[in-house]
Amino acid sequence: MTKSILLVGVGGQGTILASKILTNGLMEAGYDVKMSEIHGMSQRGGSVSSQVRYGEKVMSPVIEKGKADIIVSFEKMEALRSLDYLKADGTLVVNNEEIPSMSVITGDETYPDDILEEIEKHAKAKVVDATRLARELGNEKAANIILLGTIIKSMGLEHINWDGILEANIKPQFLELNKKALKVGMEAVSE
Repeated sequence: MTKSILLVGVGGQGTILASKILTNGLMEAGYDVKMSEIHGMSQRGGSVSSQVRYGEKVMSPVIEKGKADIIVSFEKMEALRSLDYLKADGTLVVNNEEIPSMSVITGDETYPDDILEEIEKHAKAKVVDATRLARELGNEKAANIILLGTIIKSMGLEHINWDGILEANIKPQFLELNKKALKVGMEAVSE
């Protein structure tokens, strides 16, 4: 049975790094894994998405609409934009973070005040304050690893040696912070 994970965010949030660490962990655990990523003006705060599919044999890296087992959104508007990819019984994790897009910054659009309520009309969301939690750990850039932890817990992937995967992918000076961030993310979706 192939599982599909969609990570969405804004350039600079570490969406791609989180998906690469996830992919490495899944491959290490013996799964066939396919990953694709889309950078939409990612350097300028544009949308970024990464699709990770894993299982015994995966034919395509592309997730069709309505087929994602889990969507993890690093930013609230990106969650709303990607909802049509979520399965009816899928899991939606949303970082309670607002990053205005270029069209909001230029005044062409406004950022909705009721975005979480709008999301809840379409899917049951687990809202995580990953950026605040990362700040409390000492570095808000660790929010991506907190969100990776939410995927690991939600998808039942705790059996994989994530500390070893982090050691292979994270600079030594950030390793302990990221190990803590991963645990915080798993705990955030445990309740």
